[in-house]
Amino acid sequence: MNLYDLNRKHLTQLVESWGFRPIHADRIWKHLYSRLLPSIDYTDKHLPKDLLPKLQSEASLFSPLLEADAKSCDGFTRKFLLRLEDGETIETVLMRYSGRMTACVSSQVGCAMGCIFCATGQMGFTRHLSTGEIVTQVLHVDRALRDQGEKLRNIVFMGMGEPLHNYDSVMTAIDILCDQKGLSLAGKRISVSTVGHVPGIRRLTKEKRNISLAVSLHGATDEDRNALVPLGRRWPLAELMDACRQYAETLDRHIFFEWTLIDKKNDSPEQAHAVGKLLQKIPSHVNLIPLNPTQGYEGKPGNNAAAHAFQAVLAKYQIPCTIRQRRGIDVAAGCGQLKELKQKVVS
Repeated sequence: MNLYDLNRKHLTQLVESWGFRPIHADRIWKHLYSRLLPSIDYTDKHLPKDLLPKLQSEASLFSPLLEADAKSCDGFTRKFLLRLEDGETIETVLMRYSGRMTACVSSQVGCAMGCIFCATGQMGFTRHLSTGEIVTQVLHVDRALRDQGEKLRNIVFMGMGEPLHNYDSVMTAIDILCDQKGLSLAGKRISVSTVGHVPGIRRLTKEKRNISLAVSLHGATDEDRNALVPLGRRWPLAELMDACRQYAETLDRHIFFEWTLIDKKNDSPEQAHAVGKLLQKIPSHVNLIPLNPTQGYEGKPGNNAAAHAFQAVLAKYQIPCTIRQRRGIDVAAGCGQLKELKQKVVS
């Protein structure tokens, strides 16, 4: 049993089942998430002397092993290749912005959604990540920042995988990361990005979770979207937009819509008008992301002029729009590039 898989309630239940008081679960929790200590081989004078052997015999604290560490020449991006207990690998990215540090976290090994321009989608689906495998990515980034006297503030589930396809593990991980007796991250600083997993969006709506939602759109008609995002054949735009409207109305918040700009595919003013009409009744903010290169897709990124023209059209519909900064491209750490880092560890 990996203790990182347990939220505080379940850790407390485990400790109580062993015959110990709940206060000792709180002390173990602090050891994990306030001190960020990576081992249960420690001495705590406040713990009963027979609790530590119980932890060591019946529980573990497995964290993914650092396989490679690549720092982008942009000076703001750092990508970690992490090896899991079964030998599979995932990638996690640290991104620096003015006034905040952000961890881009993976939720699966590979991805079943099959977006044709995405390196993770091109590699196919292997398995879901456990709660602990998600949580420990964040802890890895936080330790790296603490070593430099800095603190993690934001998390985006925009790494490998479709977070809403692995709903339970992702949401339990978020509960752990937001726990006020641990890392105490704010829910509003956590963004979950989906390519349009409608049942997951509806479940988020029902549970009224205090996190931000980002939806990858990429096409404003079913025909255009299905050519890039095969998932659209399962949940057409009308169904996706209905789920998004319900989410925005129920939770009284806007949705971030992500649009990868691909030259001569979806970067024209006509496409921008279609997006404006599609999102008119949904509180929205559109992020334009110039396509990042992958080996499995020959498309080219839309240029700056096309991006600004697209942005100007959306302004006519009173839809806020940001042109995303391209970072980490040299180490394949940009949006849609996460697959596997073929590089030695950089110390």
